[in-house]
Amino acid sequence: MATDKSIEIMEYRRQGLGYKRIAAITGYSLNTVKSVCRRSQTPAGKRCLQCGAAVEQPPHRKEKKFCSDKCRVAWWNSHPERVKRRAFYHMVCAHCGQPFESYGNQNRKYCSRRCYDDARRKGVE
Repeated sequence: MATDKSIEIMEYRRQGLGYKRIAAITGYSLNTVKSVCRRSQTPAGKRCLQCGAAVEQPPHRKEKKFCSDKCRVAWWNSHPERVKRRAFYHMVCAHCGQPFESYGNQNRKYCSRRCYDDARRKGVE
């Protein structure tokens, strides 16, 4: 049930005013304004980053940012610069001696499948 205080605060918030400005206008404390605004937010206010559709938030789970897997994949494919890739390893191929970069596997020995196959065939001959 909404009180007169919360209705008044939320009306100012809808107009785009900040917490401090609302507190100054209404005479309520800054913490009161913040807590009313936090309690009044509905999970339906979250929108998909890709398509803008409403995202249903499951209770007691991590916040969802996308409405579907299709939107999630599309967004990440269009924003590759946002991916945090930390597991790059710089190595030298055991067969051809060329330097190469491996992502996520620090035990890799060969730069390609072809070098691996050639190295295996050398032992057979």
